[in-house]
Amino acid sequence: MQIQAATAADLDELSEMFGAYLAFYQVVKPQAQVRDFLTARLSNADSTILLARDEQGQALGFIQLYAFFASLALQPAWLLSDLYVCEPARRQGVGEALMNAARAHAEATGACGLQLETAKSNLPGQALYERLDYVRDEAFYTYWLGLH
Repeated sequence: MQIQAATAADLDELSEMFGAYLAFYQVVKPQAQVRDFLTARLSNADSTILLARDEQGQALGFIQLYAFFASLALQPAWLLSDLYVCEPARRQGVGEALMNAARAHAEATGACGLQLETAKSNLPGQALYERLDYVRDEAFYTYWLGLH
């Protein structure tokens, strides 16, 4: 398995997978809107998207990271915003490999940590995160203010 930073050349496959990722969370968006979103992320370099491929070059999954600053630590950190593994590639170590690649990227960029959130119903994801030493926050609640 190869994991590399996504580029504009990966947009077709990446857009398709991102649409499936959104559908997993019961969010349906037009494919053109998904592609525009990803095109902007790549062209503006405001996120890092790592793409996993098998030996034949078939896309297996992706992880998307956004840089931020952990104010309490006074250091840079990464938000692990999106993780998706294509259905046929699940339970084959792709998610774990992407998570490890995200960790390596964070370490290489001097980050103090990685933060993520997941649905309470995503038990397989929670098991993976905890197996990789992520600790569920019991002290803070997440709030959201929708503006649209």
